[in-house]
Amino acid sequence: MGLKGFAEGGIASIVAGCSTHPLDLIKVRMQLDGEKPPLPNLRPALAFNASRSLVAPESFHIPPPQPPRVGPISVGVRIVQSEGVAALFSGVSATVLRQTLYSTTRMGLYDILKTKWSNPDSGSMPLTRKITAGLIAGGIGAAVGNPADVAMVRMQADGRLPVAQRRNYAGVVDAITRMSKQEGITSLWRGSALTVNRAMIVTAAQLASYDQIKETILEKGVMKDGLGTHVTASFAAGFVAAVASNPVDVIKTRVMNMKVEAGEAAPYSGALDCAMKTVKAEGPMALYKGFIPTISRQGPFTVVLFVTLEQVRKIFNQL
Repeated sequence: MGLKGFAEGGIASIVAGCSTHPLDLIKVRMQLDGEKPPLPNLRPALAFNASRSLVAPESFHIPPPQPPRVGPISVGVRIVQSEGVAALFSGVSATVLRQTLYSTTRMGLYDILKTKWSNPDSGSMPLTRKITAGLIAGGIGAAVGNPADVAMVRMQADGRLPVAQRRNYAGVVDAITRMSKQEGITSLWRGSALTVNRAMIVTAAQLASYDQIKETILEKGVMKDGLGTHVTASFAAGFVAAVASNPVDVIKTRVMNMKVEAGEAAPYSGALDCAMKTVKAEGPMALYKGFIPTISRQGPFTVVLFVTLEQVRKIFNQL
C-alpha cells in the first residue's frame, strides 16, 4: 500500500477528471445561472416628491426580467456557439492539478485507512468505518487541493462574463499566481470550508458506497468480480454522491467565483450568507441547480474512476 495507493488513485482520478471535464464545466455554468450582482438604488427620472409619494424614490427598483431556465444540453450548445468547442475544456489544466492534489490525497489516505481498519481475517470493513475513512480522507484532500479548485471554478466560469470583466487566465499557474498577487494568498483558500465539507460528503458517499455496494453484489452472488460489478457499483455510488453534495457544491461555486473589488463589500460574507441570499432570491431548489449535469458528470466520472482504478491495480500488482 502506501505510495502505491496514492499513485493508483491519482492516475485513475486524472483520467476520470479530464474525460468528464465538459460536463463539470456545464454544471458550474448552470450553478451560476441566475446569480446577479445587487442593483444600486435607482431614482426614476420623473420621481415624485418624497412627501407626496407612498414609496421613497431611493427604494424604487426596476426588477430585471427573469431569463428562461435552460437545461444542460442548451447550455452546452450555447457555450460552443458563443465560445467555440475548445471552451468546453476551459480550466482543464486546473482539473489536472486539482485531481493530482485533491484526489490523489483522498484516494491514497482512504486506501491506507481501509487497510488499517479492515478485519484481518475477512478483509472487510464495517460501513461506519468506511464512511469515517471517507470523511477524513476527503477533508484532508480538499484542504490540499483548494487552490486548484478555486482556479478551476474561475476558469470554467470566465466565459459567461462580459468581455471587459473576464479574468482571461492563461492557465492554472497563471490563475494561482495572479490571485496571490492581486487578492492575497488567502484568496487561494476562499471557500475552503465549503470545499472541505463537500469533499468529505463526496468521498464518504462515493468511496464508502462503492465498496459497500460492490461487496454486497459479490456476497449475494448477483455478479462476479468483473467489469459489470465495477460499473454497477460505481454508477450507484456516483448517484449517492451527487444527491448528497449538490447543495454544498452550488454554494461553493458561487463563493469561489465571486469578485471582490477593493474598498467594496464582498457579494457574500460567507457560506451561510451565500446560501440565504441564493434561497431568498431564487428559491430553495436553486441549491440543486446543475443537478442534471452533476449526476450526468458524477455517474460517468465515478464509473471511469473506479473502472480505471481496478485496471491500474491489476497492472501494479503484476509489476
